[in-house]
Amino acid sequence: MTDETPRVPPGPGDVVREVRGLGGVPWRRLARYLRPHVGRFALALVGLVLSAGLGLLFPLLIAQITTVVVAGGEMAGLDRIVLLLIVLFSVQAVGSFLQSYFLGVVGERIVARMRSELFARLVTLSLDFYVTARVGELVSRLSNDVTQVRTMLTQTITNLLAASVGLIGSIVILFLLSPTLLLVVLVLAPALIGVAFAFGRPLQRVSTQVQDELARATTTAEEALSGIRIVKSFVREDWETRRYTTDLDRVVARATRLALWRALFGAVMTFVGFGAIAVLLWYTGRQVIEGTLAIGTLTSFLLYGVSIAANLASIAGQYGQLREGSGAVQRVFELLDTEPTILDPVPALPLPPVAGRISLERLSFGYLADRPVLRGIDLDIAPGEIVALVGPSGSGKTTLCNLIPRLWDVTDGAIRIDGIDIRDVGVQSLRNQVGLVPQEATLFGGTIRENIAYGRLDATEAEIIEAARAASAHEFIAELPDGYETPLGDRGARLSGGQRQRIAIARAILKDPRILLLDEATSSLDNESERTVQAALNRLMVGRTTLIVAHRLSTIRAAHRIAVLDDGWLVELGTHDELLARNGLYARLYRLQFTGAPDSDVGRPVPPEGSIRTLDSRTAPA
Repeated sequence: MTDETPRVPPGPGDVVREVRGLGGVPWRRLARYLRPHVGRFALALVGLVLSAGLGLLFPLLIAQITTVVVAGGEMAGLDRIVLLLIVLFSVQAVGSFLQSYFLGVVGERIVARMRSELFARLVTLSLDFYVTARVGELVSRLSNDVTQVRTMLTQTITNLLAASVGLIGSIVILFLLSPTLLLVVLVLAPALIGVAFAFGRPLQRVSTQVQDELARATTTAEEALSGIRIVKSFVREDWETRRYTTDLDRVVARATRLALWRALFGAVMTFVGFGAIAVLLWYTGRQVIEGTLAIGTLTSFLLYGVSIAANLASIAGQYGQLREGSGAVQRVFELLDTEPTILDPVPALPLPPVAGRISLERLSFGYLADRPVLRGIDLDIAPGEIVALVGPSGSGKTTLCNLIPRLWDVTDGAIRIDGIDIRDVGVQSLRNQVGLVPQEATLFGGTIRENIAYGRLDATEAEIIEAARAASAHEFIAELPDGYETPLGDRGARLSGGQRQRIAIARAILKDPRILLLDEATSSLDNESERTVQAALNRLMVGRTTLIVAHRLSTIRAAHRIAVLDDGWLVELGTHDELLARNGLYARLYRLQFTGAPDSDVGRPVPPEGSIRTLDSRTAPA
């Protein structure tokens, strides 16, 4: 386990761009997701225009049927009108198919691209982001929020367009039928529009709250399932269920509030819409009774009036959905706009193949400015040298290892590899020459072969097997029914701790790094597994510059020198025998671990000035 996780790490550096546009949506930015699919989207729009445009002809045909029936017209005329209706329905069905099919295709491609970009952004973000972020919430944004954006980009937009076509067409036809009656309709329209704007902002706010609570519940579930062994070992199934249920209760509470706003919105829109239709019926009915309006014209007017009211209501409803969707858009773009804090220099020069000399020059680091973790460390490690880092928990050992591949950046001082400041070269070229074997081997859900090949993706089968042999893993792999094609399950759950660690070592051997970081690579293993893994590590360390982080001092026998850290200071440096002879912190740790003798000084901060004077000039601060 790492020994110095930041307690209050820096924020992820989110940059939330200003969101503007109809419904609070950044249309220009979203348009680039539609641009590659403009052909399919155009076909969907053709289908939409066919479907919505032909729908405008129905009221005219219905009016003609009414006139023919009321006036006692001939049967042939009625047959022609009905046949025309069937043709229109057929063409409209084709338009509806084009709209639905191509919108579905475009929507799925948009979702895939947006999720791909979002995932690519997440894996490039620096570690300080993940100290505060929760995996469940990120998964929720990848799934729920992106799906909501897809719905907004396809269904909501096309529904708006269809309603707009119907509204504009109905207004034009009504104007041709009776400009006076059209004015009556338009006088009633602002009431519907006003309702939409009044409900838009609350719908957006509450919808965003629902997504936030859903992300919290997803996080709780992800944490419990990923730690299911701990849950069961502590018999906390009921507690985790209650915790998840509590989160779901929050989701239900927010969703209930959203349902209330939607219901109120729908009820008010229904009342206003049908109220407007009632007024139209009263006005036109009086004109028919007075003989100033024909029955066919009345039928057309009422149908087009209902169409205008329905389309206005649809536009208002879609506007409300836009406001809901804008919250999801903001959550997605918030992540896409987050920048990593570990950046390549400009220009980013590649780190050439290195011999492996590591120079720490007055190195200081703190996760927070007022809480240093490492303080003024000077240390020079020769190519191929093995240096062990020991000290009490929290002394800065793991942090020091994390600084070498620039998982974090130093606060002050510098780290040089072969004389080159690591901040002056590309991050990937640096990390390609640094290998890490942590305490807990991180394996993925693929096969054993895929997990070993993770060290070098272009490795041949022979190279993978050779790496496994060097890691003492080939024997147990060969005994498995599927050998190297054995699926490991979630995080390698099918293997023992020692087997997982040997797979991780094989992966590091395949990578063939010049610099090797072993972060308590055997501390969680039993004695038998430790011996096997340690033998594999000894083979791995040959010819490589190696830093070993260790609490168990028995694991550092191969070290050429031992660096002792305490409270962020480098307080001792030398061989095992030299440090025992000095009778300092290392000697106290050694006695406590191997003899069990109590020592009140163990783990107590040692004044750096007093201890550092026993070291050579490279370790002494100014």
